[in-house]
Amino acid sequence: MKLPNFILVCLLVILSCGSTESVDIAMDDTDNSTNPPNILLIIADDMGVDAAPGYAIGNIKPNMPNLEGMIDTGIVFNNMWSYAVCTPTRASMLTGKYGFRTGITGVGDVLPTSETSIQKHLDLNNSGYAHAVFGKWHLSSDTAHPNNIGVGTYAGILSGGVRDYWSWNLYDDGQTLTSNTYTTTKFTDLAIDWVSAQTQPWFLWLAYNAPHTPFHLPDADLHSQGNLPNDQSSIDSNPLPYYMAMLEAMDAEIGRLLDAMTQQERDNTIIIFIGDNGTPNRVVQEYPRRRAKNSVYEGGIRVPMVISGAGVTRRGVTEDAILNSTDVFATIAAIANADTGEMRDSKNFEPMLHTPGVSVREYSYAEVDNGGATFDYAIRNATYKYIRFADDTEAFYDLAVDPLETTNLLNANGGLSNDEATTRAILEAQLNNFKL
Repeated sequence: MKLPNFILVCLLVILSCGSTESVDIAMDDTDNSTNPPNILLIIADDMGVDAAPGYAIGNIKPNMPNLEGMIDTGIVFNNMWSYAVCTPTRASMLTGKYGFRTGITGVGDVLPTSETSIQKHLDLNNSGYAHAVFGKWHLSSDTAHPNNIGVGTYAGILSGGVRDYWSWNLYDDGQTLTSNTYTTTKFTDLAIDWVSAQTQPWFLWLAYNAPHTPFHLPDADLHSQGNLPNDQSSIDSNPLPYYMAMLEAMDAEIGRLLDAMTQQERDNTIIIFIGDNGTPNRVVQEYPRRRAKNSVYEGGIRVPMVISGAGVTRRGVTEDAILNSTDVFATIAAIANADTGEMRDSKNFEPMLHTPGVSVREYSYAEVDNGGATFDYAIRNATYKYIRFADDTEAFYDLAVDPLETTNLLNANGGLSNDEATTRAILEAQLNNFKL
């Protein structure tokens, strides 16, 4: 007997529901093929792993329920390296290149508009994505620079920070305006308004300047640090709870942005949350103060990255593969189906979002510009890290057993084992090769 079509459809649906996971994955695949995912890149300013939920280092953590929700439903990347200060990290993500290739190695360097930004790359590949940047730029003081390098819409601050989070200059597509809205809130307002106006897939680069100095007490409804005194001497004598309050305020505003989306839009959005460099020395935890932001030690260049949302089928897991901030370029391009071809410094780690056991790079690299054409350099593989300082002194660490870099194996009693000596030589050779 021939069954009616509607009965056949019902039987197929019932059979397909035997595994909830398989149905979810199938729906994700179908959605991504017909509806390209929106891409939300959120950058936290001066947030190392010691200040981030989901990471073992750091005894005091902020209350960040929205980020924690991303952790529960996504992937915590345990070995992401950035630069030790913000300007070269932002340039590395924007171009997919190490700083010495673009000339952006220190704070205040100006990124040449001849470089191909990720936004320009999306346009050149006819991706169909609208794109905007809101918040901290810090790649030029020219108000037209973001647009000249390919950003569709820009509004925010051009400098490294503001003197007052409640009174600052807002640069909005070439105009300079005075804003009295808390920066974290204002950048979120701009993002909400822009997202709500989009009728095509979008890529939003949302660069908060929080929790960069000046440390302060946000409005009470944005944090859970309690009734802290609001005078400068109290902040200076104990800045950590204020730093945590600023992180919590950022998380609250991220939640407001997500809540402003329709459920369909939110379900079709992939969220990449990343810090731009390590925690400042006044508020760093566990890492020595001189090995925090501005250094090539782990406290300066190991940053949190959490990815969740559309297309991320690995959920509630930690990924230990080594990555670099340059890799953000190729990965966003892959998500947007904009081919990058062969890139020298940027590796596409999009497969990690749905497949365990993937490795895309053998080495990760970082440098710190000390001024006067002097640099500290660092390179690592999956286990070991080699540092060459500007004065030609060296350090060599086993990060697998010594993540806080307490024991320089070059100074250890008995010297290096044969395997360690071989690895050190390989890392030094690879470091030299990066500059060729």
